[in-house]
Amino acid sequence: MGKERSAKLWHNMGILLFLAPALILIGVYIIWPIIMSFNLSRFDWDGISPQKIYVGFKNWIDLMHDTIFWHALGNNIKFIILSLVIEMPIAILLAVLLDRGGKKFDIFKSLFYLPMLMSSVAIGVLFKYIYDPQFGLLSGILNFLHLDFLAQDWLGDPKIAFYSVVAVICWQYIPFYMIFFIAALSNIPQELYEAAKIDGATQGQYFWKIELPLLSPSIKTACILSLIGSLKYFDLIYVMTEGGPSNATELMATYMYKSAFASFKMGYGSTIASAMFIIITTAGIVAYFATRQKEA
Repeated sequence: MGKERSAKLWHNMGILLFLAPALILIGVYIIWPIIMSFNLSRFDWDGISPQKIYVGFKNWIDLMHDTIFWHALGNNIKFIILSLVIEMPIAILLAVLLDRGGKKFDIFKSLFYLPMLMSSVAIGVLFKYIYDPQFGLLSGILNFLHLDFLAQDWLGDPKIAFYSVVAVICWQYIPFYMIFFIAALSNIPQELYEAAKIDGATQGQYFWKIELPLLSPSIKTACILSLIGSLKYFDLIYVMTEGGPSNATELMATYMYKSAFASFKMGYGSTIASAMFIIITTAGIVAYFATRQKEA
């Protein structure tokens, strides 16, 4: 028994030794900043001055009454819904079509995946030019087609700016989920298709009876990834609109950044970041257990 216990102890120590570098990095770059954000949320600090003024829960009380924050949270929720409604169906459709096309459609897989290879900053700058109401490509095409009455100030009108930016984000992320679903489709046994073919199944029945049910675990995972990603999204919206006009495209992350680094309210910005951590963690846990219960 003594030798077995000693062997088990050395085995566990070996595991810890191999995990130590990753655990140290996670502790330094993830856990410690989270702790510091919660700590800074108790202070009024500009981020530069050596003096921090302790204010207790004042920042949290202000946050509860901050209409811009709640508006940003509402935009995040709209962003989640639009991402799920737009990205998932299109990604599934493209994945099924490209998977059935076989190797002759490999070139399209590469072409469709190009947006994921571009940085969000480059995409944001590119679409700012495309959306330009005077000289942009989109307005030019509409004018050429004599549909100039449809031309809009895509990023300057508060009523449509949010949807204009979301369209670009969906265009960027659909390829990611497309590749995700293609990988899942490749794991479906060919015997199922052959048996369905013998039974005289149509292409539509392949999809509804075989592919969609077997894709459901991957779809749930993709939805959780989309949910968490939508709640913490930042870069492309900040490049294209900085949360404007009139906070129309404001998200929690852009509001947190502007509060902390543009308005020099580091304590309040840390409060927003801490609130985001609570919201995203709660949403992730709820989504995980909801999908887990359904699978069970």
